[in-house]
Amino acid sequence: MSSLNQTFKRLDNFGHSLSAASYCKYPKTPEEIYEVFQLAKKTGLTVSTRGAGRSYNDAALNGGGIILDMTGMDKILAWDPSTGVVRCEPGVTIEKLWQTILPDGWWPPVVSGTMATTMGGALSTNIHGKNNFLMGPFGEHVLEFTALLPTGAKITCSPQKNRDLFYSLISGLGLLGVFTSVALQMKKVYSGLLNVRAWPTRTLEEQLKSLLEAAPKYDYIVGWLDTITVGHGQIHAANYLNESQDLQPRKTLQVKYQTLPPRLFGVLPKSIMHYFMKPFVNNLGTFGINSAKYILSQRRHSFRQSHTAFNFYLDYIPNWERSYGRNGLIQHQSFLPKEPALQIWTEMLATAKRNGLPPYLGVTKRHRPDKFLLSHSVDGFSLALDFKVTDRNRSRLSAMLTEFDQMVIKAGGRFYFAKNSETSSQTTLAFLGQETVEKFKKMKKRCDPNGLLESDLYRRIFE
Repeated sequence: MSSLNQTFKRLDNFGHSLSAASYCKYPKTPEEIYEVFQLAKKTGLTVSTRGAGRSYNDAALNGGGIILDMTGMDKILAWDPSTGVVRCEPGVTIEKLWQTILPDGWWPPVVSGTMATTMGGALSTNIHGKNNFLMGPFGEHVLEFTALLPTGAKITCSPQKNRDLFYSLISGLGLLGVFTSVALQMKKVYSGLLNVRAWPTRTLEEQLKSLLEAAPKYDYIVGWLDTITVGHGQIHAANYLNESQDLQPRKTLQVKYQTLPPRLFGVLPKSIMHYFMKPFVNNLGTFGINSAKYILSQRRHSFRQSHTAFNFYLDYIPNWERSYGRNGLIQHQSFLPKEPALQIWTEMLATAKRNGLPPYLGVTKRHRPDKFLLSHSVDGFSLALDFKVTDRNRSRLSAMLTEFDQMVIKAGGRFYFAKNSETSSQTTLAFLGQETVEKFKKMKKRCDPNGLLESDLYRRIFE
């Protein structure tokens, strides 16, 4: 299959609950990407892009087809510390980005919960962070991008140029074209630290009220929810420091200062922590851990924390997802308007408990709408729930999450295509609406007339 470097192997999603075998290609240039498109057209195979593989579902899987592994296109093409504008290739990770810009006093305006995410992945799923209520999704900070369409056309898009393509390729799940470069506006910061406040919440109602009322006072806000007791939780909110608050900005802005420690308490290597966590990833173990965490969170307190420690919680314990066992985990994330959120999520969590399928982690955020075609955001909140998958519960879990989807749809909610694994084409049509789905399909026909760009996710939600 062509002289381009390749291998045939089985790939997992991030949660290790789904896998698919594909021909993997490793392009270094746009010309090599187009070579893969020509090969796919000749052989009748489909093509899907993959960055760091951090999606919880099948967004970066393409069983029996070709995977374009974009991690080799990882160059910072230009960086201007005077304006905060950076141009980079799609394989650049958030980690490489912040390590390049932070010493000059800049920070990415939107980041995911892990710094492993690539720029291509961030664009195609239009990631959001703990500041979505204020800064919107990743795409709102893109000044311009270039992309290669399966036809061979090279396009440049911005909010002013090729506007319809700009708002469709960003959020388009890699199904319309392949990003080849992106120019981003970074945020000026004066310290490598954030002022963080933490306080407990006794109920889900109290947590949602805290998110709503406190968000305008902060640059970031996020909630942890104990989904075993269905209510206890904690809020973490943070603000950037101003120019005079950090007495040692040169120190705190350095990469070395921001690097997450490799050992717990300076002794135990974090790389093996998931083995010790595994025995506790069950109903009883999670109940004990959550109860202890809630008890320790009772005191309202303020402290300073590095950007990396606050934002990249998922990187604190490497391979933590392995603690869920050989069948992995799946995450269900729903976005609901402010008014029905409490009722629907209370019902969902009670249903999970009644079925003996409680989630082991719950995370809440505050959101606002955006202009992107396949948008997941609403004027309201999101709740992300992590479920352990086993041989015995897989079918029951899938049925329950499908039931959750219907509850969310009826309440006017939406979903994020980088997370949920059970969303069907009927559910997709219900929350996006006929007009949006038809617009996307017309855009697909325009950009990819031969239907070369597909993924397991695409076949699940659109066919």
